[in-house]
Order: sequence, then structure tokens, then C-alpha cells
Amino acid sequence: MSDQITLTGLVATPPKHIVTSEGLQITSFRLASTQRRFNRAEQKWEDADTNWYTVTAFRTLAANAIGSILKGQRVIVSGRLRIREWQTDEKSGTTIEVDADSLGHDLTFGTSSFTRTPQATAAADTPETAAAAEQIPASPEAPDPDVADAPVDDLAEARAKRPSELPVPF
Repeated sequence: MSDQITLTGLVATPPKHIVTSEGLQITSFRLASTQRRFNRAEQKWEDADTNWYTVTAFRTLAANAIGSILKGQRVIVSGRLRIREWQTDEKSGTTIEVDADSLGHDLTFGTSSFTRTPQATAAADTPETAAAAEQIPASPEAPDPDVADAPVDDLAEARAKRPSELPVPF
């Protein structure tokens, strides 16, 4: 049995993407989730405590996350909660991790544009669905998942140079 959790917060570190020797893609980042409370006496919102999580995505979600998520963006994460105790000779502590099942931008704070990746398409059941699947364009912003030896910094730098594609709100 596993504990499911849904979180919202800020991506606090640049997402780190690796590909294991077996070809498994993994993307991870730290998420800061701060509670806010309304102070009625002062009539303003105040920050409360911040909780920190390590979010890890695997396989196709990892490939899509590294092509979509940047440090400082607000996201929603849903996944399995893992709490781990750790200890060294000098310190001990608790690490809270989330194995992401899904993640995306928090649209409460902005807009986003969705592009279906070829890996996410369903298998063709009929000639019509096969033809429709062939029409789905590849995402030009997504890094090539076959480039296993590319340093993390190069991937992050390439994503940061992407121009904003926010629509005009009127």
C-alpha cells in the first residue's frame, strides 16, 4: 500500500535529468510548498511554514518534465509519498520524497501550452487512428531522450533559451 499525495509549489532547483545505463530516464527537482494564511487583524496574506520535497519522475514523464519544467515555476505534482530517515556520524534527518505519477504547471498563476509527444500516443487500433497519430508533430522544445551523455547543464541551458509562448490575454 502506498500513500498518494498532491502538492502545489515552486520548483526550487533546476530539474536534473539522467539516463541510467539500462536506459531508464529520471528527472528530479526540489519543490518548495509554502502555506499562506490570511491575517484578519492586518488584512493581508502571510507566508507560514515551507515544506520541502524531492520530486522524482521516471520514463516518459521524466523526458517530458525536463522539456517543460524550469526552476521558479509553479507546478502541481501528484504521486506516491515516501518518508525516509537518514543518519550519518554527525547528522540525522528526514527526507520527504514524491515519486511523481503526473505533474504540470499550476494554471492558477499563468498559462501553459500542451504539445503531445510521439511517445505518449496510443497504439493504433484502426487505420483512422493510425493516420491521426501520424499527424501529431514532434515537440521541438523537448530534448532528445537518446542523448544520454549530454550534461545536465547543457539541457537546462537549452530549455532556458526557449522564448516564452504565452498567449495575449485579450
